[in-house]
Amino acid sequence: MKNLLFFVASFLMLLSTYTFEAIAQDDESSLSVGGAVRYNVILTDYEDGSIDNNDAQFTWDTWRINVNAENNGVKLNFEYRFYPTFNTHFVKQGWIGYYFNEKDNIQIGVTQVPFGNLQYNSHNWWFQGPYYVGLEDDHDMGIKYTHTADNWDVMAAYFFQPEPAGPAAGSASFGFGGSGRYSYDIVPDGNQTNYERNQLNLRGTRTFEIDNGNVNVGASGQVGQIWNQVLDETTSRYALAIHTDINYGNWNFKGQFTNYGMDAQDDNGQSVDFVNMGAYASPYPVATEMNMYSAGLSYSYDVEWGPITNLNFYNDYTYFQKNIDGFNDAHQHVLGFLLSAGDVYTYFDIARGNNHPWLTENFGQGLGQGLNDARWNTRFNINIGYYF
Repeated sequence: MKNLLFFVASFLMLLSTYTFEAIAQDDESSLSVGGAVRYNVILTDYEDGSIDNNDAQFTWDTWRINVNAENNGVKLNFEYRFYPTFNTHFVKQGWIGYYFNEKDNIQIGVTQVPFGNLQYNSHNWWFQGPYYVGLEDDHDMGIKYTHTADNWDVMAAYFFQPEPAGPAAGSASFGFGGSGRYSYDIVPDGNQTNYERNQLNLRGTRTFEIDNGNVNVGASGQVGQIWNQVLDETTSRYALAIHTDINYGNWNFKGQFTNYGMDAQDDNGQSVDFVNMGAYASPYPVATEMNMYSAGLSYSYDVEWGPITNLNFYNDYTYFQKNIDGFNDAHQHVLGFLLSAGDVYTYFDIARGNNHPWLTENFGQGLGQGLNDARWNTRFNINIGYYF
């Protein structure tokens, strides 16, 4: 509570340094309701080295509801997702916001963590590697302030805890600590009753205009606590990133270097070299120290093929370098394209990797200790989504 009061007081002092020119508001209000329905076609070649009926699936990926509203300058943004395949559902985001003027706004609730390239550090359906350790498109419960001036963007945020958890595999989960969630967070599992608490984020970017495009460069920092409920003790964690997002004609490049470290302990008070992180109702171990190098290149091409209006080709790669003796590194490589046809968006991905928790017959293995001779596994995935 002291940390929360200190942050709120500091936040109000920061706001007081600006002279806000209120945006003229009228009495009109707006409300829009939308969503999406998505399906997956899957063909896998994993450790057994063979392909049969067990390796091919046509599944219902997700369906979601989106609500956006505004009244007298106060905004609401809400999204709830259902994943029948994983027998879970949860809030992705849900915040109330206010724009003081064209440069300054605030969001309170479940909002995106300002870290790394935004909104995504990736072009493909799989995201890039930082997503799988909670550092891409993460959403937590707190307060975020954004200031935009000329070519600068600065974001500061405080998150008391992760977003509320939905049921895990159909069973109720405890408040903010369960694994029924969209973005990866530390969750209690086994003899590690650990939770994320009191996180501070600061992100700054600068955009430079160039011929036929622009270059965005920036840095992000994150510090927070790991609370062990059994011991009622907290330890620390941090994450740092430098990132760039470059547009040149039809080309886009996203690059990011990420470093993080966690001082975690188990319920006996012993230091551990992995924590349990969870999403989509299933937790898995993640090394407490890691560097990640991610790079992605895409090319967008407009067409007029009936309802098809655009093809976006991409090549995204992440190298997971674990900074712990005896732990084995991991890789993720996704090659594919996005086909846009009206309100239908379809990703065609060839995803390959080793020591990757999602690209294996042994789901969840790979980002902890991993194997020193891990096989490069492959999954061909088509994700078909209708957005309304």
